[in-house]
Amino acid sequence: MSLLKRSAVVAAAAGLLTLAIAGPASAHVTVNPSTATAGSYAKVSFRVPNESDSASTTKLEVNLPADQPVASVSVKPVPGWTAVAEKTKLATPIKAHDTEITEAVSKITWTAAKGSEIKPGEFQEFDVSMGALPESGQLIFKALQTYSDGNVVRWIDEPATDGSEPDSPAPVLKIVPAAAASAAPAAAAAAPAAAEASDDSGSGSGLGLAGLIAGLIALVLAGLAYAKASRKPEQAATVTDKPAAS
Repeated sequence: MSLLKRSAVVAAAAGLLTLAIAGPASAHVTVNPSTATAGSYAKVSFRVPNESDSASTTKLEVNLPADQPVASVSVKPVPGWTAVAEKTKLATPIKAHDTEITEAVSKITWTAAKGSEIKPGEFQEFDVSMGALPESGQLIFKALQTYSDGNVVRWIDEPATDGSEPDSPAPVLKIVPAAAASAAPAAAAAAPAAAEASDDSGSGSGLGLAGLIAGLIALVLAGLAYAKASRKPEQAATVTDKPAAS
């Protein structure tokens, strides 16, 4: 097989590999960043992608864990959306700034006004400030995403014990000790900017980029082979036209 044909085969294979590993990943509701410092106040964003091809997202409900109440919770206004924070009376009061707190926010509901829905191919972020966070563990925010066609997607599955991702994972905010959090900036400086994107869509984006690069390399090789093959007739003609020695 000629170099040109071999390069074409490699390019085709790389293209198929790109499609295989960069196929549509299941985008789900996430909380960003996914970690926060124990005992701190943090601003987090609930990122909501629209997975439907024909319907728009009209409402998001985020439930805060009842067994880990947070004393202070406030929402940032989102143009075109109305936010309602519901409070629940606590079975065991908690303290914040030497004040006893007897009720805490248990659910936040964002509802879109007409024309402000999250349309197919779009996403929206909903910012929340909360604290003080627990001293350890994680906060699991079970979320419900409602579409204009009446479909409700329940992002409520808790993390699996074996580390695998469930079908409908709930947004999870991991609580890290203050010492670990102080070392995070140095690690973040060395990480590529694409790390944030991989948090929304999993490792599929990184693998898809690798497949795309492989396909581009194969195409370059094919081009070089074609250029080399096209030069051969010219070189042969030059040899043929040389006058015979007398």
